Amino acid sequence: MTIHWCGTGLSAIPGLRRLLEAGHDVAVWNRTPDKARDAIGDLTSNIHTFSIANLGQMLSPKDVVVSMLPGDWHVPLAELAIEHGAHFVSSSYIAPEMRALDQKAKEAGVCIINEVGLDPGIDHLMAHALVEDYRTSGAADPENELSFISYCGGIPKTPNPFRYKFSWSPLGVLKALRSPSKSVRDFKELDVARPWDAISSYEAPLPTPESFEVYPNRDSIPFIAQYEFGDDWKVKNFVRGTLRLNGWTDAWADVFKEVETLSGAEGDARLKEMSDQFWSDNAYGEGEPDRVVLCVALRAEKDGTDVWHKTYVMDAWGDERGTAMARLVSYPVSFAIEAAMNGKIAAGVRAAPSDPALVSQWMGKIGELAQQLSVVDHTA
Repeated sequence: MTIHWCGTGLSAIPGLRRLLEAGHDVAVWNRTPDKARDAIGDLTSNIHTFSIANLGQMLSPKDVVVSMLPGDWHVPLAELAIEHGAHFVSSSYIAPEMRALDQKAKEAGVCIINEVGLDPGIDHLMAHALVEDYRTSGAADPENELSFISYCGGIPKTPNPFRYKFSWSPLGVLKALRSPSKSVRDFKELDVARPWDAISSYEAPLPTPESFEVYPNRDSIPFIAQYEFGDDWKVKNFVRGTLRLNGWTDAWADVFKEVETLSGAEGDARLKEMSDQFWSDNAYGEGEPDRVVLCVALRAEKDGTDVWHKTYVMDAWGDERGTAMARLVSYPVSFAIEAAMNGKIAAGVRAAPSDPALVSQWMGKIGELAQQLSVVDHTA
């Protein structure tokens, strides 16, 4: 079985190096092989120029195709994997086109695993662990009112005036600012056109509690089912969102105003200009530590009183092992690859696993990647 790892950008390297150091048979594919050699040439010479045609010629059944390329490549690579009887892994959200491959993947007996990075990925594992913990606790009761939050953010460890720094092109962040979101607030669906319309404050239960600005992103609603909430559970609040340093809203106020006016090709061109300027002004310096904070909580109330309330809280930052973001995105990808090769994940299109044994195993390894990872029991 060969692992075909496609893409050697900054967020890919730690997990790729882990697989190579573990002795797996890994073929590395990149559009510019020299960049791949710079990153992992000390561990392997099995490096190739990426193209669908070239990869297809080398694929065998039970191999694993890994896409750490831009999102447009994920579905074509998943289709190629199914065609050759190979598994597929990416860290990205499951697009409708990817979801549509489920039956083909099952018929081919291969797993198409997505959402196994940081966010989405580690947040899913924490959510599954909390839901299983609550479900098997003595506190579970259909009359309880449930509130779920998941907030994740990559932030500078040393705050700057812009309250944010970029480790790769800012264009994705800027485009996300134009995206609507859906969540649940006070038992009702909350639709938000722009993130800055729903910014609130959140106090993370870190060893030294710290407050952040947070806002909902994407569509949280489908994750109620994905996290295996009971059909009879009363969902009071449910939000998956983004976490930012306090002061971010004020620092970005002019950006919000301009982004709101942009549309069409001209707007896209202006976004690219803004992205280039942000990259020039607010990129991480060589060796400058980044920081990742992730908090996932499930709370059950009855008659206004908490009967069960736990929060996973993770704090990680860049060190001699590289950036926190790269570790936390690429290591879970490598765990998913090994799980696919070992038959631990069923055929079909899948997100991060909910199986308690796998969740526990992966969370144990993730604890070694973060400087701080704990579960806070607020009702203890």
